Parts: sequence; C-alpha cells; structure tokens
Amino acid sequence: MTNSVDRRVRASQKRQRLMAAAARVLHEQGVERTTLADIAREADVPVGNVYYYFKTKDELVRAALGEHTAHLDELTARLDRLPDPRDRLKALVGAWVEQREVAARYGCPTGTLAAELGKRADGSLDAEAGAVIRRLLDWAALQFRELRLSGAGDPDDLAVTLVSGYQGMSLLANALRDPGVMTREGERLSDWLDSLR
Repeated sequence: MTNSVDRRVRASQKRQRLMAAAARVLHEQGVERTTLADIAREADVPVGNVYYYFKTKDELVRAALGEHTAHLDELTARLDRLPDPRDRLKALVGAWVEQREVAARYGCPTGTLAAELGKRADGSLDAEAGAVIRRLLDWAALQFRELRLSGAGDPDDLAVTLVSGYQGMSLLANALRDPGVMTREGERLSDWLDSLR
C-alpha cells in the first residue's frame, strides 16, 4: 500500500515539475523552438518519461497555460486580501513591475504565448491562451466595479485599458530590452488609477 502511495506521489510531483518547466521554457524559447527534450531537461526528468504524462507538445502547452492560470489565481487571491479595490489594482501593477527583468528579457508569459499561438495556421490553443487573459480582465473589471466610479467609464473598458497598458509595457520592455520601461509605465498606470474618482 505504501509503495503504491509513494509511486503516485512521485508521479504527481514529476508531472508538476514538467508543467512548471513547460511554463518556463515555453516563455523563454517560444512554442516553435521548444522541444520535449528541452522541457524534460529543465524538469530533470528523462525525456522518455515526458510521453507518459504528455503525449504531444500541445498537451505541454496546455499544461503551461494551466500553470499561468494557477499563478494568476494565486496572485489575485493574495491581492483580494487587501481591503480596497484601488489598492488591489495598484498592487497588481506593482507585481507586474517586480517582474520587469523577466519582461525585458522574455515579455509577458501569457501575452507572448497568446501572440505566438494566434499565429498558428491550425488555430489551436489560441482561445485557451486568451482565456487566461480574459480571467485577468474579469478580475480587474470586478475591482473597477467595486470602486463605483462615476463618469470614469465602463468597468470592463477600464480593465481593458489597464491590461492593455501592462501588455504594451511588457512588449516595449522586451523589444527595447529595457526593464525601466516597466518601472516608468507602472508609475503611470498607478497615477492613472489614483486619478479615477
């Protein structure tokens, strides 16, 4: 009985390592350049074992998207502990700015993956990447609704403005290899959030 439980635990841990490795490697190298061997090496798992858990690279891309969703859910759960929705939104911007070095090197993990998947001829997985971004938009719109801003605009539109600002600053920081773009634009987004009454 114990050996069976140990095997299941080890298998679960190995699968989790592969999912985390897929998220990192796909972000750093992109879908087309990444091989299953790259992910196996990053996860410290024999490449043959990868096929036991994930039959195709697309399954690993799905797993990476699941990792991005889990990361977003963890972040928003932490932010939800803050009592004020404006503080939550500003803390979100702060979390983006904290990742400025990563953004300058590789761009936004979900945004770059969504852009790459959107270019595939088969159109596969792009909707799943978009769903992660939709989840962020929905959370941000909820914060704007809680602020009850009069005359500032529709909460859904304000969420799009905020997330667009993030995607734009991530893209520019990456294109220019300048993490300072994230810092400066993050300050602008925070000032914009403060200006909404």
